[in-house]
Amino acid sequence: MRQIRELMAAPFGAQERLDRFVRIISQSFIADVCSVYLRRASGHMELCATEGLAASAVHITRMRPGEGLVGQVATTARPLNVADAPAHPAFSFHPETEEEALVSFLGAPILRGGRMLGVLTVQNKTARRYDDEEVETLQTAAMVLAEVIASADLLDDGGFAEIEVRPSAPESLSGQHVTDGVAIGVAVKLEPHVAPTRLIADDPEAEARRLEDAIMRLRAAVDDLLDGGRVEGFGEQSRDVLETYRMFAHDRGWLERLKEGARAGLTAEASVERVRNEHRARLLSARDPYLRERLHDLEDLANRLSRHLAEDDGDAAEPEPLPNNAVLVARNIGPGTLLEHGRERIAGVLL
Repeated sequence: MRQIRELMAAPFGAQERLDRFVRIISQSFIADVCSVYLRRASGHMELCATEGLAASAVHITRMRPGEGLVGQVATTARPLNVADAPAHPAFSFHPETEEEALVSFLGAPILRGGRMLGVLTVQNKTARRYDDEEVETLQTAAMVLAEVIASADLLDDGGFAEIEVRPSAPESLSGQHVTDGVAIGVAVKLEPHVAPTRLIADDPEAEARRLEDAIMRLRAAVDDLLDGGRVEGFGEQSRDVLETYRMFAHDRGWLERLKEGARAGLTAEASVERVRNEHRARLLSARDPYLRERLHDLEDLANRLSRHLAEDDGDAAEPEPLPNNAVLVARNIGPGTLLEHGRERIAGVLL
């Protein structure tokens, strides 16, 4: 993490930054190969940096959407840990990479804002299954790499011209009305997300304590929100939705994923961001509409937890009161946030 922190601060170009990053990861894992594949606008995954594969294959090797083990990681947005890669049914061989002798494979998705940017992989010549700590470490490295990629101005580098770091084309969105009628009011853009300003912790134990304290405050705030009388009059079905929201705040799996990031060397804020990205990528690809809807609950909780952490650093700004007849405009609004604003001043919601 110290080496990666120094790399992020150094004035390197995009390609050299990636080359140095894979070298650091390869040495840390004692891996024969470490590679970065980034997603092109076409959906193909392009080999953009490697330590161990043929250097001549960089920006030459491209995998079709879903192709190979790299494609499996990109499609599922989950790590893939394989002891015998050539025996895997999804294995795809590209001779120009000269990877004939490699056997084991571990890949982690590179996610930012819930969007799939690419895949970070390590490989070894010996057949082995990477342990849980190594999987966790590679996921943490992939999260930091997403910020390295975003800060390296790849789009300004000719070699990365078709890499989809962020959407740049205009989009046309079709809406669906939920309630009949017309609402006229003052548009208010809600941006509850607090982006982390620091990624790598100076003191992991202190970050873990900050995270634990913020989680306790989050739980207390959610309990107060639901038990303070604000849900009266919403009906039994709405009450059930809000009770489910409370259950997420106490979910051990979600909380353990947050703590793993802090233990791996991320700041508390970066740990929240990493888990947010993982949940967003997985739930958006879920076929079950109920599961996709749960994303709003997790997003809302992550935003609230980020605000509690920002209060520790004095970075949290008090939200301005809503004007009368406010029309809320947001990417999404979780039940906690909507309940917090109340119904008195809201004329409409546009998501």
